Amino acid sequence: MLPLLLLSCKGVGRGMQPTAPTPRVTVAQAVGERVVMPMRFQTLLYSNYDATIQPRVSGYLLTKQFSKGLPVEEGQVLFTLDAAPIRLSVASNRAALASAQTSLAEAENNYRRAVPLARIDAISKSALDQYKAAYASAQAQVELARSQLDESLLQLDYTTITSPISGIIDDSGATVGDWVGVGTSFSVLATVSNIDEIGVHIQIPFARYFEVRGDAEDKTPSYDNSSLLSNIRLYLPDGTLYPYTGTYSYTKREAGDQTGTIIIVASFPNPDKLLKVGQSAVVSADVGSPEGVVLVPQEAVVQTLDKASVWVVGKDSTVAFRPVVVGEKFGTHWIVEEGLSAGEMVVVGGAQRLRSGAKVVAEVAKK
Repeated sequence: MLPLLLLSCKGVGRGMQPTAPTPRVTVAQAVGERVVMPMRFQTLLYSNYDATIQPRVSGYLLTKQFSKGLPVEEGQVLFTLDAAPIRLSVASNRAALASAQTSLAEAENNYRRAVPLARIDAISKSALDQYKAAYASAQAQVELARSQLDESLLQLDYTTITSPISGIIDDSGATVGDWVGVGTSFSVLATVSNIDEIGVHIQIPFARYFEVRGDAEDKTPSYDNSSLLSNIRLYLPDGTLYPYTGTYSYTKREAGDQTGTIIIVASFPNPDKLLKVGQSAVVSADVGSPEGVVLVPQEAVVQTLDKASVWVVGKDSTVAFRPVVVGEKFGTHWIVEEGLSAGEMVVVGGAQRLRSGAKVVAEVAKK
């Protein structure tokens, strides 16, 4: 034991320090790829089409037969109007039709009796013409009375107001007892919104729109942008990815002049009625054609406040802490817009105690 003790004391006496091991890091290669750039948009959900409920006749509102914000079915009764005045009109028109039909029967009988009398010159031709004119007039009076009855029956039907579509109904400003109808304060009673499909407005800044369209010289928006968007997805307010993919519908004619955007409308199927009109959501979409970018794994990027940096391992195994400019996330990667070239190696693990200029032992991360 004594020689070992002496040897140990000798080493300590000379002030020797143990050599620190070379840091071991995991690295990945910055990859150059052609990708379609994703964009995210904050938006509100709206129905693809609405039905405005308007009374076709005027009258006092008798009943409201729905609950605000709940589903209604096509053909379901929503409102009824006081039909008493129209029922009186129906009764009057029925009586007028009956009277006209009686007069018609009498005029027809007189004319038919006059025809053979005129053949034997028992009555003059002018008298026959009078009977004929009276018969024609009686026919016209019957048609008029019948049309007036049909009109009043139609108005009677209009006192029962039904939903033309299935959907969600909003509230009505009219209350029972209000005078409603064309030219009144309640010419519109409610709106039913169909939610079988839900629409979103995707507002793309003009600068970005003309850039990805690949025609920077032409500053006229196209109204056929069906090939501009792909992989249209929707995230609910809690961050959940909606299971159905959206499709391009059309481009609105009116641009968002105040915001400097072009407005593209996309639709999402809503079979489970998870999406609600007026709900806020985030839409993501791949916009434009593939373009060349540099990608690095997300774990390679060190972010402090509003700055981003990466540890780059040189060919001589020396590390350097380099600032970069990152753009959008692309899957599990960041898109690096400036500061890094494809093919360079970046640290994705073991960077906790690194310092610029230090040598490292690099091991390529397993894919």
